[in-house]
Amino acid sequence: MCYKIALNFEDGVTRFIGCKSGEKLLDAAYRAKINLPMDCSDGVCGTCKCRAESGSYDLGDDFIDDALSADEAEGGLVLTCQMKPKSDCVIAVPTTSVACKTGQQKFVATVANIVPHNDTAIVLELDVDTDPPAFLPGQYVNIGVPDSGQYRSYSFSTAPGEQKIAFLIKKIPDGLMSTWLERAEVGAELELTGPLGSFYLREVQRPLLFLAGGTGLAPFLSMLEVLAREKSQQQVHLIYGVTRDLDLVLADEIEAYAGRLANFTYSTVVADEASSHRRKGWVTQHIPQKALNGGDVDLYLCGPPPMVDAVRRYFDDNGIKPNSFHYEKFTPNVAVREAA
Repeated sequence: MCYKIALNFEDGVTRFIGCKSGEKLLDAAYRAKINLPMDCSDGVCGTCKCRAESGSYDLGDDFIDDALSADEAEGGLVLTCQMKPKSDCVIAVPTTSVACKTGQQKFVATVANIVPHNDTAIVLELDVDTDPPAFLPGQYVNIGVPDSGQYRSYSFSTAPGEQKIAFLIKKIPDGLMSTWLERAEVGAELELTGPLGSFYLREVQRPLLFLAGGTGLAPFLSMLEVLAREKSQQQVHLIYGVTRDLDLVLADEIEAYAGRLANFTYSTVVADEASSHRRKGWVTQHIPQKALNGGDVDLYLCGPPPMVDAVRRYFDDNGIKPNSFHYEKFTPNVAVREAA
């Protein structure tokens, strides 16, 4: 038995390693040539302390309270020199990937299909010839734009473990990637770097509220596919907001999840007052109280900066405090992202 462990570093890099049954996580990381923080390796100093964000594991009993207190263990902290995973796990490492002498992974994929959606977005489908890329649903990669020396970052819209991966890309007039896609041919090679980002689906323990703006829908499609495959029974509500009617893309894919995922509901919102859409305005104007579940809800938000900032202000101004709040804001045509 070998478990898949996602190591999430402070600089947004994620590396996946295999950990054998009964093997200590620190040993598995070293075997993968990743130098996680450590000093004594005997459960005494606490230097190797990390946070287990999901999964089951054996903490071990060969450590002292000064290294890991009972309260810390109850809060999900672990000593990697003692922890033995008993399932796939996600581990937050409190330092950078560079400090651990590792870095981003790179892989090559070829263009399989390019599907335009009105004048607003493009779905880019790629075939991966090597092992399917490992990532957490919601994460993104940097894609090199051929012959430019530049990269653009896009969230996976497909689930982990697939040979065919897809991205929902905003069409930008004269944009670097948009312009290249206009002339790209099937079979063209692209270099991808990742996975990256701290915006990803955590272990589902309560109702979920997803708020998507524009092509910020992409990571939620990946999350919904994972939830559908796992046959999740939790309440999930998605609100998808766009500026114009033409910006409302992939609605059929969202509708398909209503038939595959129990307790999934969604609504679409168009900001343009001239629209004939049944729901107009902003996503915050269309959040049902049931979806907030009295605050016992995990909230995920992805969209352009003005939308993300407006939603955060709305929740602060109205004293709405979800159990957890994860967000990512992106600026089209720029590879830099902010996530929390």
